[in-house]
Amino acid sequence: MKKNTSIFSCSSPLPPGEGLEVKHPYLIDSTLRDGEQAPGVVFGLNEKITIASMLDKIGIEELEIGSPFISEHDLIMAQKLVSYKFSFRCSCWSRAKIEDIDAAAKTGATGINISYPVSDIQLLSMGKDRQWVLGSMPEIVSYAKKQFQYVSLGAQDASRADKKFLHSYLNIAKKLGVYRVRIADTVGCLNPLTTRSLIKGVVSKVKDSNLQIEFHGHNDLGMATANSISAIQAGADCVSTTVNGLGERAGNAALEEVIMAMKISMGIQVPYSTEHLNELCTFTAEASERKLPADKPIVGEMTHRHESGIHTNCMLRDRRAYEPFDAREVGKSGSSFVFGIHSGSNALNSLLEKNSINLDKQKLQELLKKVKTTAVCKRRSLTDAEVLLLSNSYR
Repeated sequence: MKKNTSIFSCSSPLPPGEGLEVKHPYLIDSTLRDGEQAPGVVFGLNEKITIASMLDKIGIEELEIGSPFISEHDLIMAQKLVSYKFSFRCSCWSRAKIEDIDAAAKTGATGINISYPVSDIQLLSMGKDRQWVLGSMPEIVSYAKKQFQYVSLGAQDASRADKKFLHSYLNIAKKLGVYRVRIADTVGCLNPLTTRSLIKGVVSKVKDSNLQIEFHGHNDLGMATANSISAIQAGADCVSTTVNGLGERAGNAALEEVIMAMKISMGIQVPYSTEHLNELCTFTAEASERKLPADKPIVGEMTHRHESGIHTNCMLRDRRAYEPFDAREVGKSGSSFVFGIHSGSNALNSLLEKNSINLDKQKLQELLKKVKTTAVCKRRSLTDAEVLLLSNSYR
């Protein structure tokens, strides 16, 4: 897979001596499963294939392609995706039921993620108890291992589970030889510090085995991306994400945010072709009919757009002054300036010079004043074309 190098740099915020031993993490994208569980979101087959193709082009290692037990439609969609033989591993989500495992096996996927509720809150709400969880695991795992190369267990609502019970769950998972356990912050109640504590405790319980640990973060309190990064720093082998953070309620950890946070904030040489992220996020937003906020991190239209005179003046000398990464790294055309009440004369003059317009200092200041008053009247920034039109009166 391609490695994308940046002309920008941003060193890790961890001071010397506090370095955490970070494994090289990988990503599991769940846009086609957890993302589609967002109310009102329904992807067509061509949309799923396009999203999967884009994720494959970026180099994502695993895709959770659906929950085939839900309906014949879901089963057929998953089968179609598997038939394309993408480079990523295909896995299905299921409950701890034999019939769910049978449905997933019909897709041809090589992996299955079997979810168990592990908090007392969720167990009670589902009419189950701890004894059922620990008692049914051997039969369920044994059955799944006969049909799948990779069998993972999900610890649903692990963030609210009793720690001793969660550790018992992990111990049985180790003994059964499962591939991975998903530690799910199902209602997004963790923060980066509690995530680190939880994952470090989990990792310490499985360090003598080959069991991999995944973190699955929800965004109810707006911390899913931060929690995912914290989980990686604490030793998680992988994290699961969705494009644009699409998912139930406030959504999940956003794929594009986690990738760029690993790259910029953690200094990890990610094996992903990040120049395709903007295309992926834009298409997924359209397919899901969930418009991207203008200030959406990484791919929002405002992330590389500037108005403030102080900022634009510095950026004319060095774009890194007010941007952590080059817009082209995620497939955007580049940074841009807009003109409004906070604009300065240097940015304005730069626009004019690019269009072969030369104004003396007095006329430049007069035009700047006109730009600001016009922006106030329109209650928005002005486009380049609008500014150039205004400049006709000062030439």
